This record gives sequence, structure tokens and C-alpha cells, in this order.
Amino acid sequence: MTKLEKKEQEKNNSENNNKPQNSEQKGNTDTSVKNETPEEKLKVSQEKLLRTMAEMENQRRRFEKEKQEAFEFGGFNFAAESLSIIDNIDRAVVSFKNDENLKKNEGFDKILDGIEVIKKDLISIFKKNGIEPIECVNKKFDPNFHQAMLEVENDAKEPGIVVKEMQKGYMMKDRLLRPSLVGVSKKREEKKEKKWFFYLVVSKKAPI
Repeated sequence: MTKLEKKEQEKNNSENNNKPQNSEQKGNTDTSVKNETPEEKLKVSQEKLLRTMAEMENQRRRFEKEKQEAFEFGGFNFAAESLSIIDNIDRAVVSFKNDENLKKNEGFDKILDGIEVIKKDLISIFKKNGIEPIECVNKKFDPNFHQAMLEVENDAKEPGIVVKEMQKGYMMKDRLLRPSLVGVSKKREEKKEKKWFFYLVVSKKAPI
């Protein structure tokens, strides 16, 4: 056998020896993949499915909530701006009643009645849409619904009671449309110290 033939034979032998080793490595890899049982695969698939279903349910709830809020409060800004119509009507009525020349007009009472009808219609429309005035007079001051504009000395009321309403507040269902502008009661300040100070000043004056 020549040297060339020996080299070719050695080369073939080495290739044959390598093939079983590669097949063994491949077999080991397949075994590691197949170690996972069907029950375990099913459990993993179920967990993924449950997570997906939970995410879909959360998205559905958010969508329903946003849709409900849009339906209930879609006209919130419009309603808040529309309150100025009622305010202007009230100012007009006060202005008419204080105008002596208008009072002499024969149709003065009819004008006021017509204005009151318009106001009642507006209030009725507001009520149908869940807009209600806030009753605040003689109620305990609540910063969630009231905005204090001044303090009124009043010994007949406990401190912190709403005794005056400058502008009516409104609610739209459970949401504050605008707060009531109010005056809140407080105790009268005692003036004994001022009287005593005045007495001291007068008593210290020297006779002429």
C-alpha cells in the first residue's frame, strides 16, 4: 500500500469516527428539549392564556368606564358655561326691579313674568341632565362645595355656618360643576380692650 493510499484510508477512518459523536450530541440536545412533559407544556399554555384573558378584561373595563364618563360628563364644560345665562337673568331681574322708570311701565310685571318663565325652563333642562343647585344657606361650611368670600359677624349662628350666598353653586350628578360663593359666620369681636384703652387715655389727660 502506497503512502497516498494510507493517507486516504486514515482520512476516511477519522470521518467515520466523527459521525457517531455528532449524532450523540444531537441526541443529547433532543433529550433536553423532550424533558418537558405534556402536563408541564399544558400548564404553561394555560398560564399564558389566563394572562392574556386578564389583560383583555382590564382593557374592556377601562373602555367601558371611559365610555360611561364620556356619556355622563361629555357636556360638562358646556353646562358650566351655560350657568352664566342664569346668572345674567338674575342680574337683569334685580336691575329691572331697581329701575324706577321701568316700574312705571304698564307691562313691567309681564316682562318679569316672561323672564321667570325662561329661567324656569332653563332650570328644568338642567335638572333633566343631572344639574342641581347646591343648597348652602344655614349649612356647615364645606370647602368641597363652598368658596368663602367673606366672614359675617353673627352671634346667633355657630362659627363656620353659611349665612349668605353671593352666587349659587351647582352639581352635575356626583361632580362639582361650580362652588357656591358664600359668606361664613363668625363670633363678634369683643371691644372691652378698646374701651379700657380709651378710658386710660382720657384719665391720663391733665386738667387745664
